[in-house]
Amino acid sequence: MPHTIRIGTRASRLAMWQAERVRDTIQEREPASAFEIVPIRSSGDEKQHQNIADLGIIGIFTREIEGALLDGRIDIAVHSLKDLPTESPPGLRLAAVLPRDDPRDVLVSGALYGIDPEDARLAISALPRASTVGTSSLRRRAEMLRVRSDLHMVEVRGNVPTRLAKVEEGEIDAVLLSAAGLDRLGLQPPGMVRIPPELMMPAPAQGTIAVQVRTEDRGTTAIAARIDDHATRLTTGVERMLLHALHGGCRIPLGAFATLDGDTLHLRARLLTPNGATCLEFADRAASSDSEALARGVANDLLKRGARRILDDLRSTP
Repeated sequence: MPHTIRIGTRASRLAMWQAERVRDTIQEREPASAFEIVPIRSSGDEKQHQNIADLGIIGIFTREIEGALLDGRIDIAVHSLKDLPTESPPGLRLAAVLPRDDPRDVLVSGALYGIDPEDARLAISALPRASTVGTSSLRRRAEMLRVRSDLHMVEVRGNVPTRLAKVEEGEIDAVLLSAAGLDRLGLQPPGMVRIPPELMMPAPAQGTIAVQVRTEDRGTTAIAARIDDHATRLTTGVERMLLHALHGGCRIPLGAFATLDGDTLHLRARLLTPNGATCLEFADRAASSDSEALARGVANDLLKRGARRILDDLRSTP
């Protein structure tokens, strides 16, 4: 009988879908393989009623799954790459990333019914004054306040259907979510508008599924390497290098988005204060072989423009 590859993931409907996608993608290349999906509850899932930034836990959605991987209870860990810390624990490695899905953020509101789902500027301006907008992301909060300082931003946790329900039931006026998450679940709620990076810069590596393995497990590493998408690894890799260079995490309202044109990487970044009043932006490009230098250069430029003060203030905030 073939060895059963145990795939660990968070237990949410979206996370299970991502694990199933990894399973199916591997099985296309390894048809004789057998699989078992192992749901694991994360710290972030256990503490649904607390603000993510206030918890101050690195890898809040990943560390229990990484622990199961290190202990040998699973063979592969599947994560949303944007949730994965930029440094893997000793003994683990990022073995593959799947082709990136839509990296954009999405705004959903009953006030947007009938508006062109691609006209984000019109949609944001169409929200009634002082609308209540829900998000668990400090970056999304800052980006919305940058263009609409009158909005009332509130913390909203829970899975995607739960957040959408808060809008449908009138608990909040609008919610900000990941486009990839909605697409993966097959959800197209009315009043949904996709926001381009120019208006709301995505989180580093947003829209990407990651596969993590034990460094010593050469067999599983080789299997995972067969599904690695080279272009996605380059673009999300330089975004994560920038995040690492700024010592960023869930408390950092940083957006970063890279594209690949031939052998040239283009990297754009935006760092904001939580209230959106200060916004630092920089963009640069380099050969894909110089991605680390590109990330350092963009980070250094942001620091020169005042990022250090923003980051220090964020870290000193209780």
